[in-house]
Amino acid sequence: MPSVKTMKIPAEILVLKHIEIEGPGSIGEFFKNTSWNLKIVDLSKGESLPGNFRNIRAIISLGGPMNAYEEDKYSFLKDETEFLQGALRSEIPILGICLGAQLLARACGAKIGKAPVKEIGWHKISLTEAGKSDPLFIALPNELEMFQWHEDTFGIPHGAAHLAESKSCPNQAFRFGKNAYGIQFHAEVNPEMIESWIIKYAQNGAPVPDAKDMIIESYKRKQVFERHAAIICLNFARIIAASQIN
Repeated sequence: MPSVKTMKIPAEILVLKHIEIEGPGSIGEFFKNTSWNLKIVDLSKGESLPGNFRNIRAIISLGGPMNAYEEDKYSFLKDETEFLQGALRSEIPILGICLGAQLLARACGAKIGKAPVKEIGWHKISLTEAGKSDPLFIALPNELEMFQWHEDTFGIPHGAAHLAESKSCPNQAFRFGKNAYGIQFHAEVNPEMIESWIIKYAQNGAPVPDAKDMIIESYKRKQVFERHAAIICLNFARIIAASQIN
């Protein structure tokens, strides 16, 4: 049996959750089939962030119903923002989704505020010229139908590449530095997740307009959306692998 000193600790993909019902979904399933361990930390349950970045190969920060600036109400938001700043300094690949993207943008010094339109449901996004050639979006069409659920939006951090936009909310994706990405849309969802969100948030007093149509539309789009999400996952895995070489 190897000693404690020689025992190899597997490299981890760290997933940060902010609420029970918003898990890693299809992105989690993808990374479970890689050589990296998937470690999920649910900050809403008081679980702690790692004290260092040893063995962390990438960070995926998920969505949530809170606002990125509600640090007085949700103390873990401040802790996570500082944690992401440390990860940026260490050039660890990051993928922030919805709230996670806003926290990443905040960690990069950008402002977070109300979006021009509260986007809930399927919306068309377009890749910018920078996005068309960016490693995260390689092999994807220039226009995509993506699932949205947000009322806030992030500013594009100073020095970051603006990668995607939509008519109702111009800032949909950015890259900061070599490998830190924020995407406003949800690339991790499936129809079952969307249905569960509608039910749960309606129970909490936030009914969703056209909820039935949204669920039907999600099942109709399932095959195409899963293919696009798989491409994003594969591209991000390549970004992680490249960071280990460099």
